[in-house]
Formats: sequence, C-alpha cells, structure tokens
Amino acid sequence: MEEKAHDIWNPRFTKKIINSMTDGVFTMDSEGRVSSWNPSMERISGYSAQEAMGKSCDILQCTRCFGKECPAGIQQCGILEQGATESKECMLVHKDGSNVPVIKNADVVRDEGNVIIGVVETITDLTELNKARQKAEAAALKLQEQYQMGNIIGKSHEMRKVFTAINAAAASDATILIQGDSGTGKELVADAIHYNSARKSNPLITVNCSALSESLLESELFGHVRGAYTGAVGDRTGRFEEARGGTIFLDEIGELSPYIQVKLLRVLQEREIERVGESKKRKIDIRIITATHQDLYQQVNEGRFREDLYYRLKVFPIHLPSLYERRDDIPLLVEHFIRILNKKTGKHIQNLSRASMRIFMDYDWRGNVRELENAIEHAFVLCNQKEITPDDLPIEICQSNSSTRSLKTPSGPRSKPRTHLKMSKERLLRLLKECEWNKVEVGRQVGVSHTAIWKYMKKWDIPLKKPF
Repeated sequence: MEEKAHDIWNPRFTKKIINSMTDGVFTMDSEGRVSSWNPSMERISGYSAQEAMGKSCDILQCTRCFGKECPAGIQQCGILEQGATESKECMLVHKDGSNVPVIKNADVVRDEGNVIIGVVETITDLTELNKARQKAEAAALKLQEQYQMGNIIGKSHEMRKVFTAINAAAASDATILIQGDSGTGKELVADAIHYNSARKSNPLITVNCSALSESLLESELFGHVRGAYTGAVGDRTGRFEEARGGTIFLDEIGELSPYIQVKLLRVLQEREIERVGESKKRKIDIRIITATHQDLYQQVNEGRFREDLYYRLKVFPIHLPSLYERRDDIPLLVEHFIRILNKKTGKHIQNLSRASMRIFMDYDWRGNVRELENAIEHAFVLCNQKEITPDDLPIEICQSNSSTRSLKTPSGPRSKPRTHLKMSKERLLRLLKECEWNKVEVGRQVGVSHTAIWKYMKKWDIPLKKPF
C-alpha cells in the first residue's frame, strides 16, 4: 500500500494533476521568481509559461494583497511572515490589458527543516460567474420593471392595464381623470404620469380639494393680490402658476363647489387664470391631472357636478382597481412592504406565515393597499421572528369572517354577477380564458367565492396560473 501511494504521488503524476486543473496554479521560489505556471494560468493571464518563468508575480498586477494594493513581490507583500493569505476577490490584469475578476489564494511551502522554499498560489477565474451574476441582476431588474412603475406594484391583469394607461398618458398632454377607491394609489399614478412625461423636470404640484373651504381653495389655486380680502396683506402666487411648465394634481375633485367648478372649467378651456382681486389674465402652461373616489357621472346626473366640466376632465380616464379586484398582487405587495420596513426598522423579517397569507388573501381590504401597508407595519411592531404570524396581525383582520362579508363595490363600471349555474370543467375553462385567469373575477361572474374556483381548478387539474 505504501509503495502504491508513493507511486501515485510521484512528481510526474502531481504535475499531471496540476496541469489538468481549471484553476490557475503557479509557484515561486524563495526569491519570488515564478518556477511553475500551469496551462490554466496561461489561459487566465494571457502569459505563456515561457514568458512567466523567472518573473515576479507583479506581472499579474493584482488589485489586492493583504487588503492593500499588490506590492512589487513576495518580500514586500507579507506572505513570508503571514504564511498564507485568505481567499480574496480581486482583479488581475490580462496580458492584453483587460481586467480579469479572480479569487486568489497563496500559501508558503516549507521543507522538512521548516525552511521556506517557495510559495504556491491558486487563481480562480470569476469571469463566467460574474456574467451569470450580471444576467441574474438584469433579470431581477427586468422583473422589477415589469411589476413596478414608480412606487406602484402589481403583476395582475388589472394592474398591467393601469401600467399601459400610465405610459399612454405620460406620452401626451391630455387631461387625466383617475378614479378609484381610497387607498388604491391615485396620487402614485399621478406621480408616475408626471415623472415619465416630458414635463418631469418641472414642478408637480398637488392640491387636496377637500381640505380647504371654497374661499381658501380659490386663493390656493389662483393666488390673490394685496387687499383682495381681509388678511390679504400681499400678493400671492397660486398653485396653477407655481406648476408652470409642469403638472398640477387636483385630488378629490368631486368636492369642488359649483363656483370653483366654473373657474376650473375656464382654466381648462382658456389655459389662463386670474388672481383673486385682479382682472389681469395670466397664461399658464400646465398639465392637469385630477382624481376622485366618487362616481362623478352619478354626481352629474344628480346635478351636483357640471356635465361640461366632467367631460373636460375625463379626456383620458384611468380606473384603479380595488385590492379585492387584484388579489393576485397581495403577495407581491407584502414582499415590497416587508422589504421597505426591514430597511426602516433594522429587522430581518422574511415573509408571512402560510396562515397569515391565507388571512390576507381572504380579507376584503376595504382600505385597499393603504390598509395592507398599515397591517404590515402593525405586524412589524409585534413580530420578533422571521415570519409574521396571525398573532402579529391587527385583530380586525384576523376576526373578519369572509363568509359574511359583503362585496365592496369599487368606483367605475363593474359587470353584473351572473346567475349561479352548475359548474363544469368546460365552462370554467371558458370563463378563465375570458377573465385572463383572474379567479376573483370568475367567482364574481358565477356568484361563488374565489376559493371555490380554486377548489374546482384543483379538482379538474386546471393550472392555477395562466398557461403560456
């Protein structure tokens, strides 16, 4: 056995092993001169063994050695005193001048008398690994771009339609009317339209029309001159003028009084304003985006909102779905808010437990995305583990009974539920195709819960996700 082992580790066999390695291996004598240079070193560095033999290792020009730039040779680098280096990721310079990412190791070799006879170094080429990293990062970025626009998160069919509408709106100067329930992200959509438009370098001015009385809102929007009313001690520039060249976002537009509605109509028609107490007309170059959680068309029918103004505002309407209509986005939103709150709080929470996610998927989210965000923030206060459990969630979410909840009607048009008919596999497949595999919408169409739809799909081995 001893003879056989000796034969295996004879110099010829050892050289064969080193030459067959994919990692670069080279040795230096005690003076720091290269004494061997395997074929992988030739490939990684571009220097042939003949070119490298007798040279110092500084021909590689490694960027790191013991945490600092590589010195001239082994006498200065510290390897002889240290005995070995830790694995370090650095760059070496190829013969052609290009940088090659590598991991390098070095060990001192001693004889039987503990005298240093040289150094052996190994070089691992990271070029392909770095390419794979870059591809993974590019894929992650592409995925983020696909599912996110600004701070709006979503991959559902409904949100893809919203993203398409945002891109179309940003490419024009048309007046936009954003409609959706409270908490659906109307202001985020306005931000996304502005910051993806040609006006992005100019101001985005936001005004909440429900927060001010008629007289204060008039002054806020149009400005005033000195003496226009009691307390007007000087001239004031209004928000329309402040938005010059940019965008003004009028939130809760359904709260406007009849008087302000008339003035806003004139702005939309003439693109000019008059400050309160002044007859001088001032031209304005602005883009107007409005939003409401109310049904403006119903208000028009009831005589509470001007019909001519309504049609001026809804040149390009965008409807934001409620969270109930886009349940498929809940896991994506949860992941997004967990990531944000981990950075904010310094915690390292990874996800929701399966039980918590089931509760989230069954809850009706009357406050929409805003309520979901608040629920995650509430859980972060209580959670001290890697997963958020039901014990960490707000009590009203845990106690909500999905079987007794009434469906919440979002803003905008909505299809009538169909009469509940006997379900068949063929009928379910047809409805899934019609609804782009949106199980919530299919359930609404046939008058059953989305959970029932999932059960039918599992029963008949129908894919839970839309097949490509």
